[in-house]
Amino acid sequence: MVKAVVLVKSPKKLIAARLRKIKSIYDSFPVSGQFDAVALINVNQLSEIKNITTEIQTISGVERTETMVEVQ
Repeated sequence: MVKAVVLVKSPKKLIAARLRKIKSIYDSFPVSGQFDAVALINVNQLSEIKNITTEIQTISGVERTETMVEVQ
């Protein structure tokens, strides 16, 4: 199992709720600071993370993302 955190910059309201609709995102919530939301990802293979981040980036209003993968 591979876990990752994706930071999302988007001025859109309710972006965290929209993120939760994406498969493999098991939680998301708004945050203050440089980014506006955090998405928590759980996948079987590292290669799946790219597909999920690409899907996040296609959401209207998403300006950029930053992904951090858990190191074991």
